[in-house]
Amino acid sequence: MKIGSTGRSTAASPTRKTSSSAATAAYASTSAPRQIQDTSSIMGIPEAEFTPKVRDAIMTLMSEVDDLRRSIDGLNRRLEEAERMADQDALLPIYNRRAFVRELTRIQASVERYGENASLIYIDLNGFKGINDNFGHQAGDFVLAEFSNRLVRSVRETDVVGRLGGDEFGIILSRTAADAATALAGRLPSQLEANPIYWEGQLMEIGMAYGVVAIEAGKLPEQALSEADDKMYAHKRITKQQGEK
Repeated sequence: MKIGSTGRSTAASPTRKTSSSAATAAYASTSAPRQIQDTSSIMGIPEAEFTPKVRDAIMTLMSEVDDLRRSIDGLNRRLEEAERMADQDALLPIYNRRAFVRELTRIQASVERYGENASLIYIDLNGFKGINDNFGHQAGDFVLAEFSNRLVRSVRETDVVGRLGGDEFGIILSRTAADAATALAGRLPSQLEANPIYWEGQLMEIGMAYGVVAIEAGKLPEQALSEADDKMYAHKRITKQQGEK
C-alpha cells in the first residue's frame, strides 16, 4: 500500500504516462490542503470545534477531575500517616508489639523460603520499676525513650526495633546468625554501663537482661518470642545472682 497525497491509502498500480496538459488539469482540479491555524485545544481537540455549552461542560468536568485527584492525594497521605501511627508505639518512635510481630512473621517467611539466617533479641530493663517509684513516670518515659534511641542506633536500618510492652523491647536482625546476634546483645549492657542515662542531673540506675534465639523455618513468631523471653529471664536471674555476690 502507498499513502497518497490526499492522505487516503491507494493500491499500487503500473505507472502510466500522461500528457503534460492532462497532468496540469488533474492538479488544477485537486482542492488546496486545509490550512491549520494555531489554536488552543481541550484534550487535543481544537477549542473552536466545541459549542460554548460543550466547552463549559468539559471545563467543569476537568475541574472536578482535578479536585478529585487532589482529594485522593490527600486521602492517600492521611492513610499513610494512619498506617504509620498504627504501627508506632504510643510513646516511642519504634514499632509497637502488633507491628513487631507482623515484621517477625515476614522475616520468618523469608527464612523459610530462602534459607536465610535471622535472629530475635528479647530485652528487659532491670531496675526500671525503681525509676518510676523514685522519680516518677516522667523520668521513666525519658529512660524508655533514651534506651530505645540507643537500640535503634546500635543496629542497621534493615533491622527492626520494637517495644513489646512496659520496659520490654525486641530486635529482629535479618541475615544474622544467633551467635552474631548474641555478640551484639552482649555489648549492650556494657555500653549502657559505660554511658549511663541521666535525667535532670540524676543518674538512672538501670541494667538490662536479654535472650537470643534464631528465627527458624516452621517456628511461629509467638513461639520465637516465648523462647527468647524464657532466655531473657534466665539471663536476668544470672545477673541478679551476680549482683548479690
